[in-house]
Amino acid sequence: MTPPAPLGETTPVAAIPVPLVPDDEEPLAPLPTVEEAAEALELDVAPARVDLGRQLFHDTRLSNDMTVSCATCHDLRFGGADRSPRAVGIHGQVGPLNTPTVFNAALGIAQFWDGRAKDLAAQASGPPQAAGEMGSNFTEITARLRNDAMVVESFRRAFPNEVNGPADVTTERILEAIATFEVTLLTPGSRFDRWLGGESAVLTEPELRGYATFKQVGCVQCHYGPAVGGKTFQKLGQKKDFFSDRHLSHADHGRFNVTKDERDRHAFKVPSLRNVELTAPYLHDGSVPSLAEAVRVMGTYQLGVDLTSQQVDDLVAFLRTLTGTWADRPLAAPMR
Repeated sequence: MTPPAPLGETTPVAAIPVPLVPDDEEPLAPLPTVEEAAEALELDVAPARVDLGRQLFHDTRLSNDMTVSCATCHDLRFGGADRSPRAVGIHGQVGPLNTPTVFNAALGIAQFWDGRAKDLAAQASGPPQAAGEMGSNFTEITARLRNDAMVVESFRRAFPNEVNGPADVTTERILEAIATFEVTLLTPGSRFDRWLGGESAVLTEPELRGYATFKQVGCVQCHYGPAVGGKTFQKLGQKKDFFSDRHLSHADHGRFNVTKDERDRHAFKVPSLRNVELTAPYLHDGSVPSLAEAVRVMGTYQLGVDLTSQQVDDLVAFLRTLTGTWADRPLAAPMR
């Protein structure tokens, strides 16, 4: 899906028509199926491979001191993130960046805030080897897993034509299994998706007004498509310098750290807004504690508008309609 055409200047809330029913040109769309997403990424979502990926995603043996797993930061009970301003690794080390949600990550243009990983498997290779995160390496990790007969059997079931014994438990198969599990972490069934499907009464007037505002003030220029974002890189501070009075860290340079192109300085991957009410705090550095404040910050720095209290309330109401389900349960409910 291509971005919508540029929109005009801000108008008062009362002048924004409330979209009672969706039309054929909506810039947002329902999520694809797991099978469609997996096909696009050339991943085989056979149940045994998904099960192995789930095991590895929760396995602390991927970290040096065996205290941290992928799920430590990407907690599936809490929106696929960790509810901390910045990620915490082994030995309590605090990193420079906020943990993005793993839910719907398969739909992103790339992985990590700066887009340095091209896909889910490439992303999965990073944290285990990062000194401040899991602090391990794949020589250590594969040795541990090869010594567990039950894990080796799980690999054999997941890769039936490839794995015959411990030596076939490889880095590449570890990463492919984790990526395969992660591609199943789509969250369909939001109230907004139901509205797109024709259930006109499922959204309230403030929520519909919020969606109209979302489109009218320009949020939709970056947050569009099935993931409501995730498809472009954008400079933080399009209309006002976000970093002018801040002490910069290396991570604040964003996409520039990957491309070395000055045009990419302070650019970050646009996050998906699905389930966004569950993933506070916000921004790449976790510096914004609430969803309402994040909306105000985006209005000021990205859109160049001072949103009214009513607009902020309506936008937050709309954003909360994007919370979906996983494993047949609403994400708002604790998952155990």
